[in-house]
Formats: sequence, C-alpha cells, structure tokens
Amino acid sequence: MNAPAPLTAHRTEDCAPVLKERGQREVFCGLTGIIWLHRKMQDAFFLVVGSRTCAHLLQSAAGVMIFAEPRFATAIMEERDLAGLADANVELDRIVDQLLARRPEIKTLFLVGSCPSEVIKLDLSKAAQRLGAKHAPQVRILNYSGSGIETTFTEGEDACLASLVPVMPALPKDAPKNLIIVGSLPDIVEDQFRRLFSELGIEHVASLPERAVANLPGIGPNTRFLLAQPFLGDTAQALEERGAVRLDALFPFGVEGTTSWLHAAAAEFGIDDTHFERTLHPYQERAIKALAHQRERLQGRTIFFMPDSQLEVPLARFLANELGMHLIEVGTPYLHRRHLAQELAALPPAILLSEGQDVDRQLDRVRAAKPDLTVCGLGLANPLEAEGLSTKWAIELVFSPIHGFDQAGDLAELFARPLRRRDVLRV
Repeated sequence: MNAPAPLTAHRTEDCAPVLKERGQREVFCGLTGIIWLHRKMQDAFFLVVGSRTCAHLLQSAAGVMIFAEPRFATAIMEERDLAGLADANVELDRIVDQLLARRPEIKTLFLVGSCPSEVIKLDLSKAAQRLGAKHAPQVRILNYSGSGIETTFTEGEDACLASLVPVMPALPKDAPKNLIIVGSLPDIVEDQFRRLFSELGIEHVASLPERAVANLPGIGPNTRFLLAQPFLGDTAQALEERGAVRLDALFPFGVEGTTSWLHAAAAEFGIDDTHFERTLHPYQERAIKALAHQRERLQGRTIFFMPDSQLEVPLARFLANELGMHLIEVGTPYLHRRHLAQELAALPPAILLSEGQDVDRQLDRVRAAKPDLTVCGLGLANPLEAEGLSTKWAIELVFSPIHGFDQAGDLAELFARPLRRRDVLRV
C-alpha cells in the first residue's frame, strides 16, 4: 500500500491556511443522493448499474418503502459482467425495456454509474444515447456517475443536476430576467423561498430540480442563479457555460446567510433596500428569537467538523457567528474557493481549515482536542461516542430542512440535541 501523503498546509489569497490531507476516507458514495433526489423529482426514476452492495446501500439508506414502489432500482452486475464474459450493454438494454414497459409513468430515466460499472469501463453515456433514441419522445434517458472512487456522497446530486443542464430549454436574448434556485430542497423550504421572492417583487423564479423533470426551467443570457448548496460546482459550471450568471452570496443557513442570499438576488433584480429590509424584518426577528432558545446551550462550546458533506464551511460560519460556538477545526472533502469566498471571509480568524481526509490523523486531532461536539459520518460516530465524545451525524444535515429563516431554530436544535442528551445521561 502507498504511504499517506505528508500533511501540508497551503495558503491561498482568498482564505486562511488550508491543511491538505490525502489518505483513508470514511464517506458514503454519490449513490446516496438518490434517496433525496427521487423524492424531489416525482416523475423520474434512477437505475443504478452496480453490484448487490450498491442495492443494499440504497435499500438500507431509504428504509422500507411500505406504501409505494420506490422510484429507484439496481441493475445488478454479476460476476460474468465483471469478468467480461457477458455483454453488459445487451443486458442493460433488456432491463431498461422491461422497466419502462412495467412503469409507463416514468418520464425521465437516469442511468447511474457506480464503482463496478466504472471499473469495467461501461460507457453509460453511449447507453443513454442509444436507449434515449429508442424510447423517445415518451422517456428522456440521461446518465451520471454516483461512484465513490474519488468523490463524496453529495457530489451525486451535483452530477445528477449537471446532467440536466444540457436539456434545459434555451431562452432568447430578449427574454425577461429569470432566477433559478439551484439545489434540491425540501418542498416546504422551496415554497418558503418562492414566497419570499414574490414578496420582494422578483418574478420568474424557478428551481433546479423542479418537482417534475418535465418542467425544467429555461436558461439564457438573462438567467441568474443562486446556489442553495455549496457542493454544486459542476452544476454551476454547466449553467455558466450556457450563459447563466451565478449570484455570489453566503449560503442560506441562519439569519446572516439567508439575508445575504436573498439580498444578492434583490440587488440583481433592482429591489429597493428599504423594501427589502421592511419585507424581511419580521422573518429575521422570528428567526433571531428561535436561535436565542439554543444559544445558551451552544455558546462557548467547542466543535470539530470532520470532512463529510461539503456543508461544513457555511455551517461553521453559522454556528460561530450566530450561536457563539468555538471552531476547533473545519474539515471538508473539497473546498470550492470561488463559491465559498464569502463564507471563508466570514469565518472567525485563526481557525484550522482542512481539505480532504486522512481519517487516522484527524481522529488523533479530535481525541487531543476533546471537543464538546464532533460532526462526522455514521462510521465514525459510534466509536467516538464509545470514547465519551458527543457526535452529530453529518448526513442528517443533508436530509433535514435547514435552509432559510423559518428553519434557523431547527438547524441550531440539531447541534444542541446531542449536547442536551449528553448532559441528561451524565445526570
């Protein structure tokens, strides 16, 4: 085995020194994103081309689907496929034909690559083109990779949304300016943001993804977009290549982040600052009151972020600036400096930022620091809890409604809960 790369710190112009780590990782793969994406896009189906392990991961992550058939499945690659003794393309075509005959309500089918399909170089892009031509216009067939070979689990959503950008309808140059909220959000959160934009006076607001993939928003030179999630680098690049312009802002976590995010759109669409402040004031006040209930438990507590979801930097900013927590280390799998420029500038000084993972070294630093709370993946939480350290599952922050003013108190509660549980158990 190769020895881990030496631990080095790199400084960039736009942020504090960053500790670069390359070693053993403990993260889910991009297939995990299917669990929330299939709920969001209600006319889509996700067919993973992978192993029985891939199928087990999806079934375990999704839980038991009692009342309806799930809109995802796995085309199981057997040993003959992996050994090159069978034509995987012929078998895939058969499975897709069978699936679409059985489920005529499917309007968009995603062929999702996995580690096994990528190892044997199965070209799913060509398969999507071949099958798309066969089943058009009834079904649109796209592909993306959910492999975890080089990625963390939230990049599955990024790859999926990026695959949708080429098929978004083109808008003419003289089309009215439109705004796209980019990133899968719970329906209740998406509806809240749409109401806020409407109250501000911003029209022509859409989402990527929409709840029906058939209703993809149009895109053109007058398109502006806001990233709701910090892990959508490929999607943002694809949108920009089609002429859309990203609005730079903090991410909408807490009062500070949500205000910045909404103001970026308001400024772009010519909304008067007085109207902006008057419209948002009651929402801000309600969020501030909700945060006050959690600040007493969280203020002054120390927190360590292990790299997992790529939400770490904006969440760290929220916890430090609005709840008074002390950041020991903020680790993230990948640090997109351009998209996180404002977030990095808003972090308290003299904190340790780390990019990538060498799990043993990071665990050593956790044990040495003994933080009040460690945010980490499921595989690391139980061992740390057994050592007497309180943890927060990073993946819960991806599944939960945490964006916006109305969810600010709930977001703080997610971090306060394990500390409250620890205090009760100590008694």
